[in-house]
Formats: sequence, structure tokens, C-alpha cells
Amino acid sequence: MTRGRTWWTRSADCVLAEDVPAPPEVVRDFYVDLCNIREVHPLVVSVRPTDRVRRRDGYVQSYRVRDRIRLGHLTVGVTYTATLTVPDAGDVLTEARQFPYVRLDGVVSFEPSAGGTRVTERLRVVAPAPLASVTVRQATAAHVEMLAGIRRRFAQPTGR
Repeated sequence: MTRGRTWWTRSADCVLAEDVPAPPEVVRDFYVDLCNIREVHPLVVSVRPTDRVRRRDGYVQSYRVRDRIRLGHLTVGVTYTATLTVPDAGDVLTEARQFPYVRLDGVVSFEPSAGGTRVTERLRVVAPAPLASVTVRQATAAHVEMLAGIRRRFAQPTGR
């Protein structure tokens, strides 16, 4: 993980990966529908598609997402906008925008591997300095668990 800073924000970059026992196109189709991600992401409570724009080389899909975030003994509900840029082929771009100036941007690849698909997320988390360490820690842990959840889902005999 690398870190960056401005006078009032901090950022961290990390690369997360998981091998999923399913073909790349199946895993990618699952991943790009955030309504599915609710099944495997530990913080997501609800997902609502809001807007879809067709592009020459794919589409851009936006969502309203509600998370449940633990802060010590408190659980806080947070609603934010997530947008996926999904080309017909290749890497998927992800972005989440949450108040106050919390940003999570990613590039996600789905490469064939011996056991199915290697899913790799290259993430950048940006947050105001007072929130940065907890935001980076929770976002990273949630995405590690989400990728493991995708693996578990497809490892089940009933996985698609």
C-alpha cells in the first residue's frame, strides 16, 4: 500500500487479488451488478440502480448504496453514490463518492487463471485527514472480504 497526502486529505493505494473458481466472463458479470455485491460485501445493506448510460464501447451504471459502518460501539448508516464504467471487454472502472469527500476509485481486472479467474482490484482511497486511517482500514478490509466472498460463492456447488 502506498500513501499520499494533500494539506487536508490523505490517500492510500492498494492492490487486492483473489482467485475465483469460475470463468472470467461469469465472474465479471457478477461483479459489475452491484445488486449481487450486496451478497458478499460485509458493509453493504442495500443497493439501488439509479442511472445507466449506454456508450459505444459499453455502459456506465450508477447506484445508490447504503452501508453499515462500525465506529467503535456505534454503527452508522451511510448512503453514497457508486458508479461503474463497464466496457464491452477489459478492465472495469469503479468509483464511490461519499460525504465528506471520501472517495474510493478502482480498476478491476478479470484474468483467466488455472483455477478460473484472477480478480485484481487496484484501489485508491482518499479521505479527509481525520477520517483517513479508519476509512482506509475499513475499505481495505471490506474489499478483502468481498473478494473472498465472491470466491466462496463460486466455490459452492450451486455457484453460477
